[in-house]
Amino acid sequence: MAEAKKGDKVRVHYTGKLSDGEVFDTSYNTSPLEFTIGSGELIKGFDDCVDGMTVTEKRSVTILPEDAYGIRHEHLIIDKPKERIAENVKPELGHYLEIKIHNDNVRALIVEILDDAVKVDLNHPLAGKELTFEIELMEIMA
Repeated sequence: MAEAKKGDKVRVHYTGKLSDGEVFDTSYNTSPLEFTIGSGELIKGFDDCVDGMTVTEKRSVTILPEDAYGIRHEHLIIDKPKERIAENVKPELGHYLEIKIHNDNVRALIVEILDDAVKVDLNHPLAGKELTFEIELMEIMA
């Protein structure tokens, strides 16, 4: 039976869980995820797990933050002055705010509302978290 290898386009179903068992993402209620192994489209730990799988094989992999969305960085929690937020936007704790950094629009989680600023977290929501994926190889396309 053929094994998936670097450069192959594949389709997989997956369920991603946090260390407490909470499901943060799954493809089972949509269509399989399609990607090319080794292309850098996905986090390294997920990509590495699919390499060597055969069609219908299921694997479970736990991925450390370094091979997922990285570690959390406290320097990525910054204050955004309220006067630099659009007038039609009312900042709310736990919501996301689009901010411009170096000509890129970035989603930032509002973690605190101060008198004259909004404290936002620029870390990826899954940064610093150990992730477990249940992966099923559905198809090797090429």
